[in-house]
Amino acid sequence: MHLNSEDLRHKIKTANLRPTQQRLALADLLFAQGNRHVTAERLHNEAMSSGVTVSLATIYNNLHQFTAAGLLREVVVDSSRSYFDTNVDPHHHFFHEKTGELEDIPRNELSVDNIPTLPEGTEISSVDVIVRVTARRD
Repeated sequence: MHLNSEDLRHKIKTANLRPTQQRLALADLLFAQGNRHVTAERLHNEAMSSGVTVSLATIYNNLHQFTAAGLLREVVVDSSRSYFDTNVDPHHHFFHEKTGELEDIPRNELSVDNIPTLPEGTEISSVDVIVRVTARRD
């Protein structure tokens, strides 16, 4: 689904974020081409290649603001690597270890059973499954 600049502006305003020029440019890179997974570093490279002058710190700040506003979902692959997913609907992921790519697994294709008793006073907010895959050695 392609979002035009007015759609992006509306999406940002609806999330109670100010539609600054930088934020709109980043939103265009993130959302204009449909669902995708992106690291802050990759988005920074895309921004610079597109002529958007922005620091890596600003990229991180905006990604976290978009996530807090419900526009993105952060997927932590390991302690040193996070991806930001434009698909905020519940689903799981394949992580391709060799390429570092993240791929959606539709929610209905994986079920999680036998969840242990939750700590007192808590409830499940979400269950995220990351299936790590690598090329078969035939």
